[in-house]
Amino acid sequence: MLDKKSLIENLTGVNSSKLNYYVELKKRNAEILKQNSRLEILHQLSRDINLEMSTEDMIERAYRQLHRALPCDFLALALLRGDDLSMRAVIPLKPRRLPVIPAGSFVWDAMRTGKVRMYEPAQTADPFFRVYPELARDLRCMAIAPLFMRTAIQGLLLVGSTQKNAYAKEELGFLQHLADHLTISIQNARLYKEVSRAQQGWEATFKAVTDPILLLDPDYNILLDNGRQMPEMVSDQAGARGMKCYARLYGRDVPCEGCPMETLKKDPKPVFKRLETDSGLVLDLFYYPVLDENRRLTAITHIIKDVTQKTNMEAKLMHSARLAAIGEMAAGVAHELNSPMTVIIGTAQLIHREFENHREIREPLEDIVNCGLRCKRIIQNLLTFSRQDHLPMAETDINEEIERVLHLIYYQIDRNQISVCKNLDPNLPFTKANGRQIQQVLTNLLINARDALAGVDREKIIEVTSRCECNSNGQWIIISVKDNGIGIPAKNLQRVFTPFYTSKEESKGTGLGLSVSLGIAEAHGGSLEVESTCGQGSCFSLRLPVKKGPAYDLNI
Repeated sequence: MLDKKSLIENLTGVNSSKLNYYVELKKRNAEILKQNSRLEILHQLSRDINLEMSTEDMIERAYRQLHRALPCDFLALALLRGDDLSMRAVIPLKPRRLPVIPAGSFVWDAMRTGKVRMYEPAQTADPFFRVYPELARDLRCMAIAPLFMRTAIQGLLLVGSTQKNAYAKEELGFLQHLADHLTISIQNARLYKEVSRAQQGWEATFKAVTDPILLLDPDYNILLDNGRQMPEMVSDQAGARGMKCYARLYGRDVPCEGCPMETLKKDPKPVFKRLETDSGLVLDLFYYPVLDENRRLTAITHIIKDVTQKTNMEAKLMHSARLAAIGEMAAGVAHELNSPMTVIIGTAQLIHREFENHREIREPLEDIVNCGLRCKRIIQNLLTFSRQDHLPMAETDINEEIERVLHLIYYQIDRNQISVCKNLDPNLPFTKANGRQIQQVLTNLLINARDALAGVDREKIIEVTSRCECNSNGQWIIISVKDNGIGIPAKNLQRVFTPFYTSKEESKGTGLGLSVSLGIAEAHGGSLEVESTCGQGSCFSLRLPVKKGPAYDLNI
């Protein structure tokens, strides 16, 4: 029998209220657990999905987690491409072909309304199931949520179940949250790919530049470089980042004196400097400041451009212009001297005939005639050398060109009490060459040999030789000019062919002769080589290939 207290609780409905309360509490707890499970799924997807994943991979990850929150036997993603709605992923079927969803399908309802929709039972007669017949057999319920990208619907998330009444209102709300989450992930992946493509394009362009480009911080550290390097740079590419620029570029332990970066730190404006290295390279150095939003210097872009070839070409053009001017003056002088010399020789020959039997008069007259004829040959060679019209490559007797040059500058060498020894190969073959340019090279070599003998106390000798040599590369003519002068220091041997480099006084040389001579040699397919011992003398050798065939123009 119930006691008085229990009877009162039953009559007043207290027990009934407690039961309802516990039922409601249990229901709320179940909803909270389910909501926590959904949030956990979204959180797990955030951790699992990364920017490098494809859309298919994202949908597959979502499919693995989704069954914990709602019934899911089918998950698909459709994206809008123009006017067509195309499936991008279908899990777990993964069909080989993904047809376009027909425009008359119920699937398009979510695209038009912009709201999550549920279809139960699934309309298996719909055009959607005609293009995807695999789904028509088992699906009993389907829910579709729109994908909003920048306020516009760009696709749909489709989820299906084999169960009836699979999705309640709460499940539909969660599905929309999942669709929004996947939309953000897809957009981020697209942006990441666009940024990656832009970065790859920039890096490809950066590395394609043939000139070295370095990004430096204000403390001279290399932050980035494009992998190009000059001969002076260290070869360790892996250790370049973080290395000091003066250590990598110039092998120094401290910053260079007068470094343009110091100027740039004080006044952040682009700086230009031209530098000639020990190896003879001519470099243009550019420094560009990188500023932050407060116009504070954060980095320096350093570009190194090798302009050695350009400088050589400019030097050759300058030298050619100078030679042309000198040639015109020499031609004018030679023409003016040619007529008087003709009169002197002619008059001397007439007098010689009249006094042929007078020995005391005849001999001086013979000297006058011989010296006049010699002057005539010198004038003729000078006119030939200074003539500015273009000559093609033609069959050339190199020994004859050597003789012409020796006649032309004989006086300049002889007055310095220098002996010239000739050792010319009489069987030297003819070759295709531009005779006047060969004369120009030989003249420059002989003048340099003469200058190298200035101040030498021992007997001064210049030896000129020509010979033929055969090797695996063919037949070669070698012309050598050797002196026993002061020689060239070993450290300067690689620089003698650099434009504007000279060891002579400013009034005696421009530093362009050997550079131009090297260009002529290379234009003939040959080379110009030097051997020297400091204090004993030098030997310059012009190597020319023996070429036969018709004449042709020479371009240098």
